[in-house]
This record gives sequence, structure tokens and C-alpha cells, in this order.
Amino acid sequence: MRIGVVAMSSIGNPEVVAPASALAAIAYPEVDLTFHPSCFLRAGHFAGTDEQRAAAFLDYANDPAIDAIWFLRGGYGSNRILRAVMPRLNDAARRKSYVGYSDVGFLLGALYARGIGRPVHGPMVSDIRRKGGDETVARTLGWLARKDRTALEPTIRSASGGHPVAAFNLSILTALIGTPWMPDLAGHVLMIEEVSEAMYAVDRMLFTMANATQLKGIAGVRLGDVTDEKVNDPPWGETLEAMMDRWCRDMGVPFLGPAAGVNC
Repeated sequence: MRIGVVAMSSIGNPEVVAPASALAAIAYPEVDLTFHPSCFLRAGHFAGTDEQRAAAFLDYANDPAIDAIWFLRGGYGSNRILRAVMPRLNDAARRKSYVGYSDVGFLLGALYARGIGRPVHGPMVSDIRRKGGDETVARTLGWLARKDRTALEPTIRSASGGHPVAAFNLSILTALIGTPWMPDLAGHVLMIEEVSEAMYAVDRMLFTMANATQLKGIAGVRLGDVTDEKVNDPPWGETLEAMMDRWCRDMGVPFLGPAAGVNC
């Protein structure tokens, strides 16, 4: 299986290539992990210009010899290439899985909205540099290479009530709302997570989610990790679970609780 790695957002770290490639070779010898030559370009904040990132995505997405696309990292920038790439994806692109989270949620959401491939909210190659990264990356490779369902978040496997599940970082979801790139999530369980935000900012984004006409008809909301919380001054004074309950009541949908291992 040939997995193509592309960088669609912020500049990449070349130090992830050796450990990710070594892990793939040892644990999943059937995998050929191929990094696009553009992965470590630099254009200010970005991994290459918008045009270079769009060309790299189309190069691998449209290549029938590439079986899946795995995003290198997030940051910011994948939204800037949507208009350039979406109309140019071919039949080979429609047969692939695409895995990432954070900023590449823009691409994943746009792909899902158009029924292109199998977009999946999951760890990226750069996560190998984080604590427990080997296990995280191995789990993702297991799903990509062998469709190992043990890699899925446990509540998806056991507690989604038969509903399809869509997951987004909350900041990406709220940026997609009101745009033509937002997928129709009617009947879905929506799982949200976020990183490096103060609670007032999370609350503000939950307001947008709860009042979005494009999200009418979802089956419920589940909470993923909200990590590296920024200090709120003065202290926020409300738990995350209370916030979720309040906004889900406004939305008229059930709050389905936290994902496995998440504490509110």
C-alpha cells in the first residue's frame, strides 16, 4: 500500500520523516510511506505557496498509484487552496482515504461535502514527535493499511447509535459554517475538540455551532479533547460539561457526553 504524505498548511518538520518511515517499515511492511517533494517548502508561514500546495495535493490525490493521503501537519492554510483543488479531483481521488485533523479539517470537510473519497479525522504524521506519538502513528497506519477498527475512538465503535460520525476541531467547524465547503451533517453525531483556546473563546464558538442553520438535524454532539487551555482572566467559572449541556439545549440536540478518556 502506498500512502502519500502532503503538507497543506504550515511549514513541516523534516525530522519526522525518519521516525515515521522507520515505524511504518517495521510495524507495517506492506506500507510504502512516500513524502511529496513539496512537504518541506517554505513560503512565510506556509509549506510552500498556495499554488505549490495545491499542485502537491492534486499530484498525489489524482495519482492512481497512491492509495491514501496522510497529511503531514496542521497549522493554517488548507482553506486557501479549496477553490483551486476541488473542481480538479479525478476518479482516482474519489477512491482514496484522507487522514488528518486541525487545519486540514477544511479539506476533509470539503471532500466529505462532495462525496469524494473517505475523509477521516485522525492523527497526522507530525504527531510522532509528541508524547506517545509512536503509538498514535501506529494506530493510524493500522487503520489505513488494514482498516483495523480498534484504531477508532471507542464511542464511535459502540455508542453512536448507528449514526454516522463527523469530527472537527471546533475552530475549523465554525469557520466552515456559512460557506459552500460545509458538509451536510444531518443525522450525524458531531464530535468536536479544540486546543489552545481560552474557555470564553470555546463558549463563543459553541454559540456559533448551536445557532448554525447548516447544522440543523444533527443527531447529537459528543466532546473530544479540549487541551492546552489558555488562562481565562478572570477565571471562567463554568465547567466544560455545563457549557456543552447549555449550548446543546439551545441547539435542541442531546449532549452525548465525552469521548473515551476525556474528562469534562
